[in-house]
Amino acid sequence: MRIYYTLLFLFSLGYTASAQYEIKGVVTDEQEKIPYVNIYIPNSSYGTYTDEEGNFSLTIKEEGLYTIVFQAIGFQSLTKKIHTKDLDEKPLNINLKKDLLGLEQVVVSATRNRVNAKKAPVVVNILGEKLFNATQSIAVAESLNYQPGVRVETNCQNCGFTQVRLNGLDGSYTQVLINSRAVFSALNSVYGLEQIPTSILDRIEVVRSGGSALYGSNAIAGTVNIITKDPVLNSWEVGGNLGLIDGKVADRTTNVNASVVSEDLKSGVTVFGMNRNRDAYDADNDGFSEITELTNTTMGAKAFFKPNELNKLSIDLTAIDEYRRGGNKLDLAPHQTDITEQLDHNTFLGGITYDITNKKENNKFSIYASGQHTDRKSYYGGLGGGRTSADSILAANAYGNTKDLAVLGGGQFTHQFKNNDILTAGAEYKYNNTEDAIAGYNRVIDQEVNALGAFAQYEWKPSEKFTALLGARLDNINVTGSYQVGNVQRSVDIDQTAFSPRITLMYDVNENLKFRGGYARGFRAPQAFNEDLHVSSVGGEPQFVILSENLDTEYSNAFTASLNFTKNYNKVQTNFLIEGFYTTLENPFTPVSTGATLANGSILEEIRNGEGAYVAGTNFELGISPSERFIFQLGGTLQQAKYNEPQLLYEATTPEESNILIDKFVRNPNTYGYFNTNYKLTEATTIDLTGTYTGSMTVPRVISDTGFLQLNKTDAFFNMNFKLSHHIDFTDTFHITLHAGVQNIFNSYQDDFDTGATRDSDYIYGPSQPRTFFFGLKFGNLHN
Repeated sequence: MRIYYTLLFLFSLGYTASAQYEIKGVVTDEQEKIPYVNIYIPNSSYGTYTDEEGNFSLTIKEEGLYTIVFQAIGFQSLTKKIHTKDLDEKPLNINLKKDLLGLEQVVVSATRNRVNAKKAPVVVNILGEKLFNATQSIAVAESLNYQPGVRVETNCQNCGFTQVRLNGLDGSYTQVLINSRAVFSALNSVYGLEQIPTSILDRIEVVRSGGSALYGSNAIAGTVNIITKDPVLNSWEVGGNLGLIDGKVADRTTNVNASVVSEDLKSGVTVFGMNRNRDAYDADNDGFSEITELTNTTMGAKAFFKPNELNKLSIDLTAIDEYRRGGNKLDLAPHQTDITEQLDHNTFLGGITYDITNKKENNKFSIYASGQHTDRKSYYGGLGGGRTSADSILAANAYGNTKDLAVLGGGQFTHQFKNNDILTAGAEYKYNNTEDAIAGYNRVIDQEVNALGAFAQYEWKPSEKFTALLGARLDNINVTGSYQVGNVQRSVDIDQTAFSPRITLMYDVNENLKFRGGYARGFRAPQAFNEDLHVSSVGGEPQFVILSENLDTEYSNAFTASLNFTKNYNKVQTNFLIEGFYTTLENPFTPVSTGATLANGSILEEIRNGEGAYVAGTNFELGISPSERFIFQLGGTLQQAKYNEPQLLYEATTPEESNILIDKFVRNPNTYGYFNTNYKLTEATTIDLTGTYTGSMTVPRVISDTGFLQLNKTDAFFNMNFKLSHHIDFTDTFHITLHAGVQNIFNSYQDDFDTGATRDSDYIYGPSQPRTFFFGLKFGNLHN
């Protein structure tokens, strides 16, 4: 008998050890079943996802109370507590609410790890496909204005050079990332924002401020992370759009996207392509373009492969071939015109990442490598139409070549502790080589940058309400450069180590109100930045930028603090954010017009160290969505950007002229903002009303052939857009969307462009284009 009870006891132990509990159910949004919902139990290896019909099954081996998280793109996450003893045969019905304001998207730019944007210790703004469509943004440059603290400006009539300003600082202070990697070089930054089409993007993540603690130098103003599309579903889509600038100049675009994902979701690939063909636009009928002629072909692919549930290989490739030309007589060879800026870019971007996760999913190791190569053929010049034979000879030799290579490699380790604290550490090496030559002007830039960085960050969560990010980055940067224009030569040979700390705090005042605050230290070593690789035209001659001798490294101290209120009032979703920022600059790199012309006639501008500066202001954003039919978002910035002492902009060289000094940043409005309204007239018809406001600012204008400046105060601009879309479902797998609308309805556009062959091509400000009519369609197998 004793043997019998012993065997029975051992059998019961075996039965208990092998007992399993199955949680089954379906996930819906009250109307439709939601496929591919991510379902997991935090701090465990338990996880699954819903199938195409929204059904799921999660098997648990031990009895107990579990917290289960349901997450899906475009929906608010849901946390539900379930005890195994309460399970029965009836499936659970899980209902997710749509995330109409996009507050719970998963982002990577805040902490270098995937995190819910609402729970991120750092404020991350997200621009996605919905906004790209609403604003009819063809390229990245056209969409970034729709976030607080962000402003994109055009800096050249002849070539369309654009740059993005974050919190009042110009483009060289912003680190642009491609798929979270810093391979977007200074050369790419000159025209890259206009080269990358939004049709290939999943989203853009913007982090204002932040210093260099995570992404290295040049992240003083913040980061713009451009993330291309991932393969998620088996899908395909073809679209086209025709824009008529000022009702008469054509801008034609065709887009193609397709994705294939295996049934077990362990592999997938998405391919994308765009072709854009835009004619040049002359705003004032002087024969010289204000908007460049442009042809852009972009193709790429992104793929992943999971050899098992714990490892993942990701690959992305993008190729951009772009031709742009501005000036006059665009049908002639560049050297036969009065003024031409012509650029032919061939850019290749690629990256590979391998992620390894342990079975408990609390350790993750990533190794990655990314690269970029650009071959640019350029022409900056003119006057070959023939003032003198010398002009014609110089014009014939104004062709240039630029080669740019950037390579980045590194590794990152992340460990999540049992108390949910997260340690992130890693190291990376970046190499950048730029060679730029224009023989006719004896212009040479030969620069090599080697940067080795190590970073560490600890995300401390002592309670549910409080989170602290404590991080730092140690960079050793070596810059060797030779810079020459005419008979002026400069060189740089710097080997420097910089320590950049970062601290960010987040405190949940209550369920709906969050406080965030932080400090970060940043730096920029002397080197050629994007503005230095752009050539403008003044007085019929090119204006070149060169580094002055003995430049000191620029440092920054950035402080931020914000309050974020989010709450659902029944079905009404609301969001309000107010953020203060204050950034100081030590030894800021400042362009100074020297007032001197070189033997070949070109004008020289030097980069010198300023006496110090600061930018301070407030960003705000408001979002309200009473239902799925109506969404309203509004945001803006109030700021001032000033030098500690009056800054020299023009250095006089003759008695007839005088030095020009200014105590505030030029091309920097104190007020700017945006709004975005989406209204569904019916289930198939949608109206988008969007717009941006740019306040008055001071813009310099060159008025002499020595570069003498006149400081002009501009008008304010209000640029409003209207779009009407109609969706037709032919079958479950074939859908068409038609759209039409007007950009810049009120034609709020600059009306005092400089004219003729001797114009100052940098004297351009305000909205990037006048009133533009557009219409188009797209069709595919997804319901958009």
